[in-house]
This record gives sequence, C-alpha cells and structure tokens, in this order.
Amino acid sequence: MEIPSTMRASVLRGVRNVAVEERDVPAPGPEDVLIRVSAAAVAGSDVQLFSTGRLRGTPINGPLVLGRTAAGRIVAVGEQISPERIGELVALEPLRICRHCEQCRQGRYNLCETATFLGTPGCDGVFTEYLTHPADFVHTVPADVPISAAVLAEPTAIALAALHKADIRAGSKVLVAGAGPIGLITVAVAKALGAVDITISDLSGERLQRAEAMGATTTLNMARSGIVIPPAHFDAFVECSGSAAAIRRGFPAVRPGGHVVLVGRGADEVALPITLMQNRELTVHGSFRYANTFPMAIAMIAAGRVPIDALIGERYGLDELDTALDPTRATTGVKAFIDIEERFLDI
Repeated sequence: MEIPSTMRASVLRGVRNVAVEERDVPAPGPEDVLIRVSAAAVAGSDVQLFSTGRLRGTPINGPLVLGRTAAGRIVAVGEQISPERIGELVALEPLRICRHCEQCRQGRYNLCETATFLGTPGCDGVFTEYLTHPADFVHTVPADVPISAAVLAEPTAIALAALHKADIRAGSKVLVAGAGPIGLITVAVAKALGAVDITISDLSGERLQRAEAMGATTTLNMARSGIVIPPAHFDAFVECSGSAAAIRRGFPAVRPGGHVVLVGRGADEVALPITLMQNRELTVHGSFRYANTFPMAIAMIAAGRVPIDALIGERYGLDELDTALDPTRATTGVKAFIDIEERFLDI
C-alpha cells in the first residue's frame, strides 16, 4: 500500500482536552516496523490521564497521544527486518526497553530500569493512524483472527502473567476480585488453564452477569449484605480491583500454601493479616504488566479459548475520543473501541 506523508493522531493537550492533529508519518528505525493501526481499545490508564492529566502521580509534560492496546498491519520495515513481515496482522506489546539492564537480561523486561510504556507521560501511544515500534514487540496474529480480538491480546497477556504467578492449572480453585475488563479476562483465562472453581466478586450485578458469560462458576455481589467468601477454600486469590476492602477480604479465603496476586491499582497502603500469612505460608506476588506472555495470549485468542466478544463495547472514531474516554462509561466492564482505520475490516 502507498504510505502517506502525514497522518491523523488524537492528542491529549490537557485535562479533558483532546484534539485530532496532523502529524508526519514516522519512518521505522533499523530494528522497527511501521504499523498502520486498524483499531485500539481504551484502557483505564487512558481514562485516568484524560480525567486528571496524570497517571499514578506522574503528570503529562506536554501533548500526548494516548492509548496502549492496539492491532494493525505492518506496512514498512527497518533495514534489519525481513520485508516478508509487510502485510502481517499484528498486536502490539506496548513497551520499549533498554535490553541491557539486569532485569532485561534476566527476562523480566517489564521491570526494565528505563522502560517506557506507550500512551503514558513521555511516550506517545496508539491513538494514531501510523506508529513505529520494535519489531520483536510486534506479534504476528493469525490472519483469520478478528482485529477486535487481536486488540485485546494486551489485557489477555496481563491476565496470563497474573495467573502464572498464581500457579493456576487444571483443577485449581481461584478467587478473583473485581469484574472490570482485567478481572473478566482473568476469569476466562483461568477457565482456559483448567481452573474448576472460579469465583469472582464485585459491587455491580451487571458486571457479574458478564463474568458468568466469561466462565465464572460463582459470583459474589458484595453490595448485598450477608455475602460470605468461603475461608481457606481457594488455591489462589487474584486481586484486580485495587480496593483495600477487597484485598483484606481475599487473604482469609486462600488455603495454606496458596498464592495471592495483586494486579489492581488503587490503594497504596493496606493493612495485611500478617499472622494468617505466616501461619498459612501464603506467597504474595505483585504483578506489573507482563513479560513473555504475549505469544500465549494470542494463541489462546486464536484458538477461541477466550470469549473476547463479551468485552467489546461501543465503537468510536478517532475524532470521538473524548466521548470514549468519559470516565462514567469505564465502569461498565467492557472496552470502548477506537476504529482508527476509516475502512475498518473486522476479519
């Protein structure tokens, strides 16, 4: 395809101030590819930056293209990349790393000392028609996978990383707190990994209904009185809400020798049941994004093991980003999609 010299990008200029700008199409570096972005999805970080102008205390320091979760097609490659990759349907692992620090060398590149993450302060994201990205973080997706499903490889990779830490396998019992998009995908991935008891808690009956469609065996509406979480019943507790109350409720539900994985962002400090943790020898993990889980996430989606359709919400154009980023719609538990390509091909 012919590559234009300019492109449209939706730029955050300040709190609740986004506008479409005309920018030059970037040229790929030697180890990069140029991607024509087909579609993207709104993440919680996008909503927070739009609403407050900062992300976990870090303010935007100038105009910023938001977005981290996207799929598209490779249209050009750098000189060190095989031209055979041109035309591939791809999902973006939205991270740039140094590749030289100790964490990168140990395979924990999500903890790279100088990592930058697309769509966060200082690093433009995916709500743009074209972008360049390191070729090895641009993952090939089978041609028969719908683009909307390819977009959601990124949150699927988050869920996989958390469930690997939780040691979820065939026969596992897992408690998930929070039925937002990450919690819902965590339910689906846990089922795909063979978990037989998947319980999820939330305050929203609508979200919990969606969790049942994703594979939850039990739902707990914590807005109701008298709800009891079975004590010492679960092999693992995966916290996806960031709620201090949910974190405290989850620990007693884990059996001796079990795992607690903290995924959700919210409370900075929470009082933990130290004696219970000691007596049961619980292992507590932080879970920060992902490393090395993108290929498996794509494979699971391609095999139909993650029911992505239940997470697809409203679709918007690039010039409707302010509506898509409305924080009130972020509470529904589904993803707002941004159709960036004018002729969006959901094939």
